[in-house]
Amino acid sequence: MKAQPPHDRNADTGDRSSPVQRFRRPEDPDWHWLEQRDDPAVKAFLEAANEQADRWFSPLAGLTERLYHGHLARRELAERSLAVPLDHFTIWNETAANADHPVWWRHPNDAPQNAEPFLDLQARARHSAFFEIGDMALSPDETWLAWTEDTQGDETFTLWLRHLPAGEPVQLLDDIGPELCWAEDGKTLLFTRFDATQRPESIWRLPLQLTTASPSAARATLMLRETDPEFWLGLGKTRSREWLVLESASKDTSETHLVPARAPTTPPWCFRPREAGVEYAIDHRPGHFYVLHNRNAPHFCLDRVAEAAPDAQGETLIAHRDDTTLEGVDAFSWGLVLTERDHHEAQVRLRVIELDATHARSRDTWLPLSETPCSLALDATPHFDARRLRMREESFTQPPSWTEFDLDSDQRRLLKRQAVHGDLQPDQLACQRLWAHSHDGERIPVSVVMRADLVGHPLPTLLHGYGAYGEVLDAWFSVARLELLSRGVAFAVAHVRGGGERGEPWYLAGKLAHKTNSFQDFLAARDALVDQGVSDGERIVAHGASAGGLLVGASLNLSPERFCAAVLDVPFVDVLRTMLNPELPLTTAEYSEWGDPNDPSVRQRLQAYSPLDNLPDRPWPPVFLQGSWHDTRVAYWEPAKLYARLSELAGPGHTPPPLLRIDMEAGHGGASGRFKAWHDHAREDAFILWALGKA
Repeated sequence: MKAQPPHDRNADTGDRSSPVQRFRRPEDPDWHWLEQRDDPAVKAFLEAANEQADRWFSPLAGLTERLYHGHLARRELAERSLAVPLDHFTIWNETAANADHPVWWRHPNDAPQNAEPFLDLQARARHSAFFEIGDMALSPDETWLAWTEDTQGDETFTLWLRHLPAGEPVQLLDDIGPELCWAEDGKTLLFTRFDATQRPESIWRLPLQLTTASPSAARATLMLRETDPEFWLGLGKTRSREWLVLESASKDTSETHLVPARAPTTPPWCFRPREAGVEYAIDHRPGHFYVLHNRNAPHFCLDRVAEAAPDAQGETLIAHRDDTTLEGVDAFSWGLVLTERDHHEAQVRLRVIELDATHARSRDTWLPLSETPCSLALDATPHFDARRLRMREESFTQPPSWTEFDLDSDQRRLLKRQAVHGDLQPDQLACQRLWAHSHDGERIPVSVVMRADLVGHPLPTLLHGYGAYGEVLDAWFSVARLELLSRGVAFAVAHVRGGGERGEPWYLAGKLAHKTNSFQDFLAARDALVDQGVSDGERIVAHGASAGGLLVGASLNLSPERFCAAVLDVPFVDVLRTMLNPELPLTTAEYSEWGDPNDPSVRQRLQAYSPLDNLPDRPWPPVFLQGSWHDTRVAYWEPAKLYARLSELAGPGHTPPPLLRIDMEAGHGGASGRFKAWHDHAREDAFILWALGKA
């Protein structure tokens, strides 16, 4: 059944009252004038488009409210995080049932009865339409807290400091990056600053005068500056707390500088100079560095290097393997936890290696999985000598759970599990892993979750994809998704090339000159769902956000008839024009992902798939586009231009018109408060259910 427009006699009919008709500039048929943020007509156009969307959604208001309140009824609104013991205090956060943001609490490790709040984010957010924490950092003695706040949504942050538990917050700096790190001297903070394109291009050292009456900061000193516009900086500290780590990285090359954590004024020294195409990361145990790298090892390997002679030839601990990508290493006093990914099964695993005094392996095991596919990751385990590892695990059918694995007893203990209320419980869900065959014969994993009682019936389906930056879409649980599943909708994920689900080769096969594989994979996933009887071919909605919006937009250009509707959130759809403008945030840093269009062959390649440059003559299905005014990653004008162009192609009287909503108070991640974010999600789900004939 094809989607039908909800009845509303006031709905836009495509005449001169249409925003696109009213604001069209014949001299600019591509709508590039929307990039002029300071032009009052831009805001007027966006507000008119929002009003048009509100009119169209008006008949679905009741459904939106039912979805929203149904979501609230399914989840535990009053939340308490898992408590994390540090050296002196145990910390956690609590979110009240009616609050958007949490309050952070602590108690002395030996006196849990003496709990006290030390940062009330709900109170701090009270006077801001948008509020988001960038980072929080406790001093080594846990008596001072530093944090960064964004109150605009543009990802520029203000640095605050307070003495715990109740000292007056003091603003130290503004217009900095989100990241913070304390040196182990207890009186020095490290932070990042942006360049004009919002690239983290420098790391600074901030000496502090820590008097409880009037804490202050001296002048910040530059520690490291990155001049290559394709690289950005990040900072951290080894779990051993011996080294501050200053990392410079592009999409395919990295370089690390180290500073003794107890002597932060020491000039940084380069651990290993950058080599084009070589990525590496390091961790530390006394006497040795552990180097995860892809030099002559495309899927990464692990070397051990003597701390006293870091330039000497290292010993290979984990050799390169054709069927496994080594994704991460976490060092502890007793050994290592490795994160590995099986290419064939597209599944992550955690591997524990214990090392004796001679560095021989006394243990080498993989931690068990409760089911596959699932997500499994090492959770907050801050102590270097911890022998109880905390892990976070979830799947498409099981909500997040936090467990503790005891290395001495091999026992696994459940610490916390997200509660799920309502009529659809996890044991009433079923997950399947399908394999699609793409245009070149490659097997594409497709995950799908649905009500267990509907298995075997072709279902209306929401198909999601991303496929960029090597990002992994491992299985994740969603309480909000239950509102769709309970109404008989299946949710599917196309694990297309360009992501990292099948390891490093999967990423490389969907970037740069191979990007079009991602689009073919997405269409192949859609067809496999139909061919294998999972999905109703007449009722499939495509969904993608950010780079996933590019995936869906390019796929719709290739074959719009394969979908009954699409939802694109903050979609990256003006690929060529964006990549041609190095003054935009993050553009130059993206050259190694998409290519540098100053090369004519790359420009031709980008132009051949950029969604805005390849809109077909035949119309797209109904589409709901969403963006944010303060988004610095995907500018608001990308979805706005797509909306305008699609509206012109559809012509007057087309029902429904393409729909656009721009959040005038948010950034790339959308609303910062959880209730507004949940309501926005409910409106999106109402559109999806309408498109699937389930409204």
